[in-house]
Amino acid sequence: MADTTQPMTQSELMTLQHYLKEYGQQAEIFVSQLEMLENGRMEAFAAIETLQAMLSADDGIVLLQIGGGASVRAKVLEPDKILLSIGAEVVVERSNKDAAEFLKERIIEMEASQKKVAETLDRLRSQMNEINKRLESGYQQTVAAGQDQE
Repeated sequence: MADTTQPMTQSELMTLQHYLKEYGQQAEIFVSQLEMLENGRMEAFAAIETLQAMLSADDGIVLLQIGGGASVRAKVLEPDKILLSIGAEVVVERSNKDAAEFLKERIIEMEASQKKVAETLDRLRSQMNEINKRLESGYQQTVAAGQDQE
């Protein structure tokens, strides 16, 4: 059966290109969100590891990162009293064990968010692939129509 569809107009092709560009920008935002979630997850894992190490340090001395790749040895006076940011600039004191549990729950939440963002990104990429196929088809139709007129 022959293709009887009309070739896409220049306006339709430009609209599809615009959608593709917009979707590409959205995809970049989702990729950034995934990176931020992964960084937060890794930070939480590192914090849990540090909390556990503080309890097992005989002398209470730990390495404290002060930024820029620099660290100092610091003595933790109360390794079982942890100041924990719970959001909205609210800091609470928790036991070491409770702080670790809170961080584990936060990791689970971040993993769930990562899954949702990844699924959204996959759907967006699928839509981008469909638009690419339509654009390619439209370009081929336009070229074929131009050759028919010659």
